[in-house]
Amino acid sequence: MKKLIVGQSGGPTAVINGSLAGVYIEAKKQGFDKVYGMLNGIEGLLQDKIVDLDEYFNEEHNLELLKRTPSSFLGTCRFKLGKVEDHEDLYEKIFEVLDKHKIDSFIYIGGNDSMDTVESLSDYAKDHGKKQNFIGVPKTIDNDLPITDHCPGFGSACKYIATTLKEVISDNACYGDTKKTVAIVEIMGRHAGWLTAAASLAKDETCPGVDAIYLPEVSFDIDAFVKDVEELLQKKSNIVIAVSEGIRTEDRKFVCELLDTNLQTDSFGHKELVGCADALGRILRDRLGIKARPITLSILQRAASHLASKTDLEEAIECGKLGAKLAYENKTGKMVVMTRKPGKEYKIKYEVFDDIHKIANVEKKIPLDWIDVDNNYVKDDLVKYLKPLILGEVEQIYKDGIPQHLIMK
Repeated sequence: MKKLIVGQSGGPTAVINGSLAGVYIEAKKQGFDKVYGMLNGIEGLLQDKIVDLDEYFNEEHNLELLKRTPSSFLGTCRFKLGKVEDHEDLYEKIFEVLDKHKIDSFIYIGGNDSMDTVESLSDYAKDHGKKQNFIGVPKTIDNDLPITDHCPGFGSACKYIATTLKEVISDNACYGDTKKTVAIVEIMGRHAGWLTAAASLAKDETCPGVDAIYLPEVSFDIDAFVKDVEELLQKKSNIVIAVSEGIRTEDRKFVCELLDTNLQTDSFGHKELVGCADALGRILRDRLGIKARPITLSILQRAASHLASKTDLEEAIECGKLGAKLAYENKTGKMVVMTRKPGKEYKIKYEVFDDIHKIANVEKKIPLDWIDVDNNYVKDDLVKYLKPLILGEVEQIYKDGIPQHLIMK
């Protein structure tokens, strides 16, 4: 009997459960006798918290609900295994649990830190004669995984950001010339500004778009920012600015640290960024004597399944399917990637990247030649890259006026 276990890790997305559905569907098709889910990722696996997914997904209706359910159905974690020499007991515990349930294959759906786990476990298995194989399925709204053209979850977050920004721009302009208004919208993105760049998609024939976009790939100059806002307000009364939560000054200090110099860190050493828009609003109040409204999208941008991109969901499912196929073929230390085919029409090819070591802990940032530094904006090449990813709408399953989701018993 062949058995597979799948887990979800890191920040959730609107379509991460689409990848889970894809894994389950293809695993059953390929011939896995059992498909288990680990609750709360590797952290739950260490505690032997697993569930038989047949109990939830053996009905087509439940699978359709799963595809439309936001966040991580199996739960998530941010757990770093660490180096083998320091934590070999943890590694052995994981394989003890896998052996106990006679599990052959391990699939992890996640981003950079999750691929670090796939890398560590596949290397340990090879070095210690373990039979299990380990496959990574990409997921991250930040779109910062290398090699793959983009990541499942990113397109839906872009769609939400563009839609929300259009609404913010309309709201901010309601006073017209009778009142000067500034809105600063803080968008997720620690070192890579892909999500904030999606603010450019709000501009169309019905909306003038945001007035400036500030990305972490470019050092942030506070004095220049104040001057930019001052000049914009001389041209128009109502402005909207999009900023990445991770923008830094030239000395590499996060702008949000102007409010809080003691930011907490997670298990991977990442500072928990919050307050960038608030800090910039205070700076404008102090220097220009104007009120700027800070708007933080926070987790809303990653959990909005009601605004999921159909393209994104379909790609998430296909990535999960290929992951299960690779697992059945006993591949290990690999990740599913998407390659954009050349040509005017948007088409994606699903492939496998053979070396997880070139993906784990490597961040993909926006190319500088896609950023219009002089005008605090992005160039057309980046807009063209983004537009296909938000196309299509996912029809929701409603009851009593609200979308229905699948929940863990």
